[in-house]
Amino acid sequence: MKQIMILEDDPALNQGLQYDLGAEGYLVRPAFNIAEGKKLFEIHSADLILLDVNLPDGDGFEFCRWVKDRKKEVPVLFVTARDLEQDAVQGYDLGADDYIIKPFSMVLLRKKIAAVFRRIGGAGQPDYDDGHLFVRLDEMEVLKDGEKVNLTPTEYRLLKVFLSSRRQLLTHEVLIENVWGVEGLFIDKHALAVNVNRMRSKLEGNGHVYIANVYGMGYQWAGERE
Repeated sequence: MKQIMILEDDPALNQGLQYDLGAEGYLVRPAFNIAEGKKLFEIHSADLILLDVNLPDGDGFEFCRWVKDRKKEVPVLFVTARDLEQDAVQGYDLGADDYIIKPFSMVLLRKKIAAVFRRIGGAGQPDYDDGHLFVRLDEMEVLKDGEKVNLTPTEYRLLKVFLSSRRQLLTHEVLIENVWGVEGLFIDKHALAVNVNRMRSKLEGNGHVYIANVYGMGYQWAGERE
């Protein structure tokens, strides 16, 4: 689970970010001043930091410099009301990945965070990426148009089987055995169909189709070219 530190002194905004990013599946750790941020970073580090510039005991530029001196690879996204060009330039010069002006779109912020994790998160190639759907199985990372897709464990196992057997017909029996194992003795075709359709509803849309139903036999992956 990716850890995000939020260093923001506005309690309402800090709490709102905690709630929204927590709902996206991130482990969120809040701090309200530089002293708290440094203590939190020394104990837990972070996979990404959302950082205000104006803070009660200093400025975010100072904190960014402090972090980069200790762990240069940690991404930093400034989220601030300071909208002067020289402030943004200073942030980028310190190694920030982005400089976001308040007020901002939460949808856009989530996309920016996902894009950063997508850029740094994999030395290896994704298991699937057609510009709409992005899957990296080892990290259980599934994105649709840059947005995190929350799959159940069963849906994730289904997706893994489909991607490992692309273009092959997967009979109902093969899918049940590979997804449920010995518990498959208690799973019928209807239960399989419910899970497949629920997964499709999360992955497909806007003209993108990934699972084809082979009538009377099973299913096969029908994703577009990568």
